[in-house]
Amino acid sequence: MEGYKEKKSKSIVICGYPISIFFIVVNEFCERFSYYGMRAVLVLYFKYFLKWDDDFATTIYHTFVALCYLTPILGAIVADSWLGKFKTIVYLSIVYTLGQIVMAISAIHDITDANRDGTPDNMTFHIALSMVGLILIALGTGGIKPCVAAFGGDQFTDDQEKQRSTFFSIFYLSINAGSLLSTVITPILRAQECGIHTQQKCYPLAFGVPAALMVVALIVFIVGSGLYNKTAPQGNILVKVCKCIGFAIKNRFRHRSSEYPRRDHWMDWAEEKYNKLLIAQVKMVVKVLFLYIPLPMFWALFDQQGSRWTLQATTMDGDFGFLIIQPDQMQTVNPILILALVPIMDSLIYPLINKCKLNFTPLKRMTVGMFLAALAFIVAALVQIQIDKTMPQFPSSKQGQTKFINMLDTQLNVKAGHYNITLSPYTANADYLTFDEPFELFLNSNTSVQADIPDGNRTTMVIIKGLVSPMYKQFRDLESKPEEGGNAIRFFNGFGSALNVTVGDQNFGKIVPNNMSERVLVPRGNAQFRIFDGTRECTYTQELGFGSSYTLIIPPTVPFPQCQESIQPVLNIERNTVHMAWQIPQYFLITAGEVVFSVTGLEFAYSQAPSNMKSVLQAGWLLTVAVGNIIVLTIAEVIKLDDQWAEYILFASLLILVCIIFAFMAHFYTYIDPAKIEAEFAEKEPEEKKKESLKMDKKDSVKNFYENGKNSDSSSDEEEPNQTKM
Repeated sequence: MEGYKEKKSKSIVICGYPISIFFIVVNEFCERFSYYGMRAVLVLYFKYFLKWDDDFATTIYHTFVALCYLTPILGAIVADSWLGKFKTIVYLSIVYTLGQIVMAISAIHDITDANRDGTPDNMTFHIALSMVGLILIALGTGGIKPCVAAFGGDQFTDDQEKQRSTFFSIFYLSINAGSLLSTVITPILRAQECGIHTQQKCYPLAFGVPAALMVVALIVFIVGSGLYNKTAPQGNILVKVCKCIGFAIKNRFRHRSSEYPRRDHWMDWAEEKYNKLLIAQVKMVVKVLFLYIPLPMFWALFDQQGSRWTLQATTMDGDFGFLIIQPDQMQTVNPILILALVPIMDSLIYPLINKCKLNFTPLKRMTVGMFLAALAFIVAALVQIQIDKTMPQFPSSKQGQTKFINMLDTQLNVKAGHYNITLSPYTANADYLTFDEPFELFLNSNTSVQADIPDGNRTTMVIIKGLVSPMYKQFRDLESKPEEGGNAIRFFNGFGSALNVTVGDQNFGKIVPNNMSERVLVPRGNAQFRIFDGTRECTYTQELGFGSSYTLIIPPTVPFPQCQESIQPVLNIERNTVHMAWQIPQYFLITAGEVVFSVTGLEFAYSQAPSNMKSVLQAGWLLTVAVGNIIVLTIAEVIKLDDQWAEYILFASLLILVCIIFAFMAHFYTYIDPAKIEAEFAEKEPEEKKKESLKMDKKDSVKNFYENGKNSDSSSDEEEPNQTKM
């Protein structure tokens, strides 16, 4: 290509392998660590840092993933048509690195936290920075995706076929290694607390380490520059295929009249411009691409591991005894199972099926993979139903719910609306009471007051502190699960003087008498709360799980320093009781489906593709992933179901329907041997060229005959042209 100088390096060979592949493998490991590490914590960043609801967080997550799988087509065209693979990888890696750095900066809450309360004051700034970072990352990771593996293959000569095959095995191992390690490490980094003025979950570190790995990936790749074989861009076959298909459609439309004879295949209308071998190759590609049409539905389910399933894990118990699992770490189950299931499938399951003489064709395997993914979502729905049973029931738009606390030193009979309850001193009713409208509150039958309870569609806690007005104080309760599996704890000070309460390095602040403290998120474990009244101190201990909320009542008679028995915990939200281990079956099914569907699908596509058009089918495969993610964001935003389990069932039902359609299409598919078809056209080509040559020779001889005739007999000038019309 003009302007591009092809460079063949003097390869240094070690153990039969060019040393240049070392730089490529290390680059791929670091890049995959960077991508999957950032992606592992992304949906929780949206939910807890940017404060988006689950549906919108899911929408933006899948929009980003869709972009990551659309941009490889752009990267392939740029590499093959203009810049070449090396320059494309370098330039887009720079874009990629900038994107990761921008993401890390966007997660620093102190940048706009002017009042130092731990919450950014200008969330628009952080959102804008995040979106810029994600767009740059999508351009970078997608753009280099089709280039790196192919560039690695370019480092080998034709007589190093075995070494090239081993390289690809090591290359894909580095992808899985980077993915596995990053999905373990970055959630741990996110769970740390960091900050300049206030300590918050450390998203800057969780995004910063992947950014650092991307810097390493870029440096390593550039360092190996002098050792690479850099081939000149030869033109993109995808562009050529698209032009051929476009011409065939346009030509067919131009000749749509019945006066033109029909042709065997609609691609035959490209014969006026393209040779028959290319048209035959495009026919093979189109045949496989037609089978790709139902495939996006599989990816619509598969990629929800990083969104809906991660959000599901936030409402579960991650205590595995010997270690605590973060919700986003459950994604590591997938790469672990892949490493285990691929060899089991290849060396045990498939050979066993063959021995049973079952015709388990690639398309049948893919159908089974889709069915397994649908089963995974049915299991996820069953798990969600169990989770929903443990979730607090928050009031509807026309209702409110209230819990009463007796702060008197005597038993109290409370009549509120149609409820009658009896409260011992310094205790609360166990369950929230639901009201449709304000009611009259009766205390010990003879004292009443018109109470503005509930206050709108809210969950509230009413502290009864006397039998004469003002009788009560009303406080707003949480109406969602505490963030990130933490426990939302607050204190009500019924003591006669101001108190200061701390837990670890967190401070509840100064709590004046007859008032409620701010809520503090306390991690799981045996929490020790230190209570000071200015001169005395006592310690209250409570075991906490994941996702609970308590109001701790300090009575007027609290004895210092022994306050363990006198402080009364009032449960606002139950802890997560469904264990994360119940997600393992759905991960097993979706991963088994991936191994059977994805690996087989790529093998099938390559076996049915012409030798020079495998990249076209790879682009088509990546496009199905992008469309699958678009399906998810569409359903999340358009079809908003009240129950998450119902959405899981909807996706499972859609995939089962698509699975049936795909099985029907696969039944009528005829397997071909592209090499044989190409060989047949290769044999025909010399004969056609020979016929064309003879035809041209005949034309030349006729032309010479008449030219000679003109020179010898001028009287035939008027007659000869009429005799030679062809």
